[in-house]
Amino acid sequence: MAMKILESSPRFARFEITDITTSEANALRRTLIGDIPKLAIDKVSIHHGQIRDKDGNVFGSSLALFDEMIAQRLAMVPLVTDLKMNFRDECTCEGKGCTLCTVTYSINKLGPGTVMSSDLQPLNNPSAVPSDLDIPIVKLRKDQALLVTADAMMGRGSLHSKWQVSSGVSYKVHREFTFQKSAFHRWTSLKEKYPNAVLTENKERITFTDDNGDGEITSMSGEKGVEVTEDQNRYVFKFETDGSLPAIEVLDYSLKRIPQRLNTLLDSLVTPD
Repeated sequence: MAMKILESSPRFARFEITDITTSEANALRRTLIGDIPKLAIDKVSIHHGQIRDKDGNVFGSSLALFDEMIAQRLAMVPLVTDLKMNFRDECTCEGKGCTLCTVTYSINKLGPGTVMSSDLQPLNNPSAVPSDLDIPIVKLRKDQALLVTADAMMGRGSLHSKWQVSSGVSYKVHREFTFQKSAFHRWTSLKEKYPNAVLTENKERITFTDDNGDGEITSMSGEKGVEVTEDQNRYVFKFETDGSLPAIEVLDYSLKRIPQRLNTLLDSLVTPD
């Protein structure tokens, strides 16, 4: 197996893997979707009753949204994650919650205004801030306030979407589009628009690939003068993240996670209960 990074940014990756089967490609896809650890809010406590500011002004805690809706929105805010954190049920604190497995947040917002994800302040881990600071949570009138404490813990997307790091995970087989220059005259414009997609060229033929996500080249399939070939042992993946983890770190973890899962399965088969 060999892998090549075709495109990479903090929140996006496109890469090619050769000499794998469809089953192995799908295992990687499922791992990227649901098996990457991530930090997410799992417990929310909302203060009810009067809230006073430092000048003694009184604010109400009854808001336009139910507590459950506010808690759900907070849970879905992506948080910058450190993969060295423990899962709570595997931590030395035995699930009680400590700095190794739990990050505590607070919100203390007075109206009028909109509570944003940037108002979610980590108390015991300054690096575990929201990866997107512009997510609206709830609007406050001038006589309203929101006082919240929340605990975040590690989980996986297979348990709940709030722990899902990546989205838009897909793969395709490597395809090559060979154009007969005499029969397909638009090859010149395609070459100008997608120079990096050109694989080979001679006087009679030019060959492109759509591995870089060039949809216009893909749409040429079936056109007169175009021959399409596929390599069933060569796959091109792409995915994006919510910013909780860098895309390359997600990919690195997923490649290590698959053999771990397979070894666990093997042990369960050969070890008697």
